[in-house]
Amino acid sequence: MKIYTRNGDNGRTSLLGGRSVLKTDDRIELLGTIDELNSHIGHAKVLADESMKTQLAHIQRMLMHMSAGVADPIKKEYRFDEKETEELERWIDQLEDSFPRVKDFVLYGGCEESSRLDLARAVARRTERRFRVVAQKFVADRKAMQYINRLSDYLYVAARYADYRAEHIRSEGIRDEVIRDVLKEAGKKSGTD
Repeated sequence: MKIYTRNGDNGRTSLLGGRSVLKTDDRIELLGTIDELNSHIGHAKVLADESMKTQLAHIQRMLMHMSAGVADPIKKEYRFDEKETEELERWIDQLEDSFPRVKDFVLYGGCEESSRLDLARAVARRTERRFRVVAQKFVADRKAMQYINRLSDYLYVAARYADYRAEHIRSEGIRDEVIRDVLKEAGKKSGTD
C-alpha cells in the first residue's frame, strides 16, 4: 500500500469511522496540534536521562490515544482515565522534590534539553486552547483536556529540572578544571611537572 492516497487533494480528510471533513475543521486542527506536540516531545526525549525518557515515551503513547479519542469521541476505549493525570501529578511532585526550583521569572533556553521541553510545553498550551474550541463545538473528553493541562505543568517543571542539572554539570566541570589548574601550578612550583 502506498503512502499517498490522493484522497486529501480536494481539501478533505477523514475522521475515524470514515466521516469526511474539511482539513480546516477544528478537530483536524486539534489532531495536527497533538501530532506537533508529540513530535516536540520526541525531540526532547533524545536528550533526556533514562527516567525522563521513559516518562516522555509514555506521554507520547497517551497523546496517540488522545488523538484516537478526538477522531472518534464516541468510542469508550479512547476515553482518558483520570489515573493518567494523577500519574503526571506524581511525576511533577517527584521532579519538584528533587531540586530547588526557582520560583521567579525564567528566561527560557538555559540548555538545549530545557529548550526542547519548553517548546513542547508551549505547544501543549496551544493544544489545550484547541481542545477548548473543539469542546465548544463538538464532543470532547474532559479528562483528556485535564491531562493536557497537567502535561504543560509537567513539561515546565521538567525543563527547569534540565536547567538545574545542566548548571550542576557545568559547575562540576568548572570545579574540576580549577582543581587541575591548581595541581598543575603546584607541580610546577615543586619541580615535579
